[in-house]
Amino acid sequence: MPAPAVLVHDLVKRYDGRAVVDGVSLAAERGAITAVLGPNGAGKTTTVECCEGLRSPDAGSVRVLGLDPLADARELRPRVGVMLQDGGLPTGVRALEMLRHVASMYARPRDVGELTERLGLASFARTTVRRLSGGQRQRLALAAAIVGRPEVVFLDEPSAGMDPQSRHAVWELVRELRAEGVGIVLTTHLMDEAEDLADRVYVVDHGKVIAAGATRALLETGADGTADRTVRFEAAPGLDLDGLRDALGAGSDVPDGTHGVWTVAEPQPGAYALTGPADPATLVTLTTWLAARGVLAARVTVGRRTLEDVFLDLTGRHLR
Repeated sequence: MPAPAVLVHDLVKRYDGRAVVDGVSLAAERGAITAVLGPNGAGKTTTVECCEGLRSPDAGSVRVLGLDPLADARELRPRVGVMLQDGGLPTGVRALEMLRHVASMYARPRDVGELTERLGLASFARTTVRRLSGGQRQRLALAAAIVGRPEVVFLDEPSAGMDPQSRHAVWELVRELRAEGVGIVLTTHLMDEAEDLADRVYVVDHGKVIAAGATRALLETGADGTADRTVRFEAAPGLDLDGLRDALGAGSDVPDGTHGVWTVAEPQPGAYALTGPADPATLVTLTTWLAARGVLAARVTVGRRTLEDVFLDLTGRHLR
């Protein structure tokens, strides 16, 4: 059986004596998209850079296609594609000229013309990299990362700064790479991007993996093991969130007789999100609680929680 695309075991990386990566273990399979998520400073970027051979671990092991990213760098280089957020591209070169040069370094590159069409590069083919917009530079960086037909691709914010059409094209191309058997490691702050693309998610915070699992399983299972859903509604801003949470806990029992666990938030003034073991009684409890305070709710919807809900529940909602 071939080795996983990426296998990390008990990885430790220290700076100034502080472990910014503290025992991280994760696996990314071939033919799958694995998202590594975390707040700024959580250690995810350092973890991925160790996988890319850009940094050396202080402890633990990292293997890419069964090889050491540092000791076996020469063997791995033609088999691995890396897309950095800033592109890492020479700024004075014209876009298409740069892509053709990268393609020339591989024995069996993808067709540059096809990539140009798929990613809409023709409109800025003769523009120097320094003059490209953020979204254009990201599309060019993605093309450069995959033109050599890599077996593993590291993608950092692949659709950052893109309009909806470009984003759709990038996501479709990433899905095709997965179908071709490429192992894809994705880092992004766009939770909808990770939710739409990833087969498996690792959430890293304070240098440790704090949650891992199939994306769908993380979305469907709440903190108490029950299936969570999110009730959203609009009302007057500044409602008593603690009081509402208490009301929901008292009125929404889970099958074993214990009270459900609820997350109640006001992400924007007057817009509320209640995440927990919602059932028909939840709406009765909510409307009764609002009516007792003379509050009329609007746009009440019920749906499953999103990956952003999961991420905020795990890592907190405070700014860093």
